[in-house]
Amino acid sequence: MLRLAMTTRAETFDRVREPFADRDIEVTHVQVKKRAIRLTDVDPADAALSANFDVGFVYPGRLMEGAALDARLDIPWVNDREAVLSSRNKAGVIAALDAAGVAVPRTVMISNPVGESVVVDAVSEFSFPVVVKPNSTTRGIGVAKAADLDSLLGLVDYLNLVHDFRATGDKSYLIQEYLPDARDYRAMVIDGDCVGAVERRLPDSLGEGRWKHNVHRGATATGVDLPDRHQRLAERTAAVLDIPYLGVDLLETDDRLVVNETNARPTIDAATKYEPDFYDRLAGLIHETAERGRTSSKNGG
Repeated sequence: MLRLAMTTRAETFDRVREPFADRDIEVTHVQVKKRAIRLTDVDPADAALSANFDVGFVYPGRLMEGAALDARLDIPWVNDREAVLSSRNKAGVIAALDAAGVAVPRTVMISNPVGESVVVDAVSEFSFPVVVKPNSTTRGIGVAKAADLDSLLGLVDYLNLVHDFRATGDKSYLIQEYLPDARDYRAMVIDGDCVGAVERRLPDSLGEGRWKHNVHRGATATGVDLPDRHQRLAERTAAVLDIPYLGVDLLETDDRLVVNETNARPTIDAATKYEPDFYDRLAGLIHETAERGRTSSKNGG
């Protein structure tokens, strides 16, 4: 039985335990946050630091804590630190995909500190409204829509206040074109193949004026059969970024299909929303990752 260190205790953890057990993978939660992590004189009773794990899933979103745990666990990860960092950097993803010819929304990155004129010039070729995004947040946190230039500059004022704090590490944000009435899909790609997707919609009960489709903000995710074109776009995205397990967010309007964002730590939804062999493929990737780790250790790599 393969021993898997899992760094989340949210919905994904409960959903995968039984399917993974059926595929010779024992899942154990490794707590990353809200705890004390001994860096020296490690307590043998601390299962998170002393257990003999074979593989991890996936590298912790808390990168600082993740580095400490990773040093102790010494295991390969399905989506390692580099994969998580790459996907989290929205600007880097957009730039890499655009350079590879993958369709993305028109986007400009602002690196503070800049004067107001830089922002005005940056959006001179945009049509309002525009979307403003912190570069490295998830779940739609901090994402806003600006209806006009004055509204945009007001949002920028707030971002400038945050970025003026010396401890703020990422002092950048994105300004992106807004695609009205776009359908929002999350496609799942495992080891190069699209293995299912959901469409995220806002229920009528949320009322008018809502436009963010994040499930954590109240949207519902319904399993859908993506057209081949959508699947190939998601697979191309994962190939360009070289990330083996990836959630790819697609936006579709009447005349455009673009990659909006990616997530290297995607939530796994109910199995009925994916292809029948979803867990076979995911378990296969976990076993392959563990085997590569064992081979690397034998070779001294």
